[in-house]
Amino acid sequence: MDSSWRAVQVVANHEKRVAQHLTARSLEHYLPLFSQKSHWTDRTVNLKRPLFPGYVFLRFAPHEKLAVVSVPGVLHLVGNGPAASISCAEIEKIRAALVEGYPVQPHPRISVGMRVRICNGIFEGTEGLVTNLRQSCRVVLALSAVEQCFSLEAQIQDIEVLDGVLCTF
Repeated sequence: MDSSWRAVQVVANHEKRVAQHLTARSLEHYLPLFSQKSHWTDRTVNLKRPLFPGYVFLRFAPHEKLAVVSVPGVLHLVGNGPAASISCAEIEKIRAALVEGYPVQPHPRISVGMRVRICNGIFEGTEGLVTNLRQSCRVVLALSAVEQCFSLEAQIQDIEVLDGVLCTF
């Protein structure tokens, strides 16, 4: 069996159910879960949510492919060829980070040119474009009444991607 991992895309919010089916079929899989506090009306609960929503990772022999893709909730294997594989080292780093309690959470891929919304601070709710990425994001905001723009630094965790489409001025 190949020692690298593959990802399968699954039906939205069915990651745990797919993992149960994979366990029942004795297929080696990994579903990284992170803890997230959720505030309900009467209490706060700690939920285990998928770190990579919509995906489960597997290691399987070529002859087991049909058993994988026929699992209820599995949409398809991600990619083809060697580029589709995920190294054991990457999976082990994710496992170790979660076990050791690192504050990992899912986050959308952010690229220069993406439309984003500021989620915290004085500019909360304001939309703009990402112009620079480092430890923080430089976002250009437009003041439409005078057709002028300004930029500000925002922490990556304080922005959300609006549409994922790259835009240019």
